[in-house]
Amino acid sequence: MRRSRPSGQPLRRPGFPGRVGAPEAAGATASAQVSAAHQIEPFEQVAATLPAEHEPAPEEAGPPLEQSIEAAAPGGIPVAAVAVPSPTEGVAAPDLAWATETVETIAHALEERVVGQLLLEETLLLGLMTGGHILLESVPGLAKTTAAATLARAVSGSFARIQCTPDLLPSDIVGTQVYDASTATFETRLGPVHANLVLLDEINRSSAKTQSAMLEAMQERQTSIAGRVYPLPEPFLVLATQNPIEQEGTYVLPEAQLDRFMLKDVLDYPTLDDEAEVVRRIDAGVYLSEQRPVVTLEDIRRLQAIVRAVYLDEAVVRYAVGLAFVTRHADAYLEPKLARYVQFGASPRASIAFAQAARARAIIAGRDHVIPDDVKALAHRVLRHRIILGFEAVADEVPVENIIDAVVAAVRTP
Repeated sequence: MRRSRPSGQPLRRPGFPGRVGAPEAAGATASAQVSAAHQIEPFEQVAATLPAEHEPAPEEAGPPLEQSIEAAAPGGIPVAAVAVPSPTEGVAAPDLAWATETVETIAHALEERVVGQLLLEETLLLGLMTGGHILLESVPGLAKTTAAATLARAVSGSFARIQCTPDLLPSDIVGTQVYDASTATFETRLGPVHANLVLLDEINRSSAKTQSAMLEAMQERQTSIAGRVYPLPEPFLVLATQNPIEQEGTYVLPEAQLDRFMLKDVLDYPTLDDEAEVVRRIDAGVYLSEQRPVVTLEDIRRLQAIVRAVYLDEAVVRYAVGLAFVTRHADAYLEPKLARYVQFGASPRASIAFAQAARARAIIAGRDHVIPDDVKALAHRVLRHRIILGFEAVADEVPVENIIDAVVAAVRTP
């Protein structure tokens, strides 16, 4: 019943946008909105025109501007000089072949139960390969839970689904201590967050107190119960969902928690053919059959180690950092009519997410190195939940994707 992929082809090719959802080739539609005067120029031309707010205060004067700010790749934006680790030695050919085959195997397991939704499939693979958490936004019934459970079973991992409600307590997630009268002692019972893959369904329906209980688990990969620390299993992946069409009885996620999600994906309805295929698979009893693991957790840990070894050139690093930099200085690099919509830009976590996800995307495409198109294809998913728009954007119904397209168009590709 599964539609096979032609043999010999990687799971994804560079620039692959996915068949479902908003196109990820960001920047193609926004170039007309960014004038030549706002294109990012080489360092020699930009250094003299930087806003005064970028200059150090007299009492905090550091090294000359030419030393404290370095140019990116030719035509790139100036980025504050940082200590960049030396490039890794790269991935050995046998490891690359094994990683590509392993990713293909997991993808086939997903496609057996998830029809279409290729962008969702890629996003889940990116999260699994990097250990980064995923936020999904869509209407009900688009296979989010099915995809998460299928992924957990495919990698031999434990799976926990938490249905968020307003009366959900932090102890319901992380665990608590229960008094045992027979021994007159307290027994610690770990909560469902102690699983390899945790699905927080409709996370915005839980209270802010309950949402904060996930912060330590997502960032530190541990929980604290009665003063004792309990590490979470590895690999650990949080997949949270939220429904955009129902806002009654919901609590908006705070920016601090949104920033901890590596990617945010927005799903759309399946195509006519894909929806018909779902009905046929249900009639054939595909979802009633037992799903067997295709890889082990040790394989996933090895896969994550290989992803970290993918070569990331410094020019690509500066390109990714430049995208985040422009969001924080929209007035200097975007058209005024778009810049006024941006209230706050992306944090440095955006640059980190670009680097991590781009490495994983290179493995999916069968490469041992990252190319700029990997970063560009991730722009929407990395930045859409990190750029905070003001009231004017809401009033004028300007989606954040329009701002991201303008940002990508403003930064020259190395």
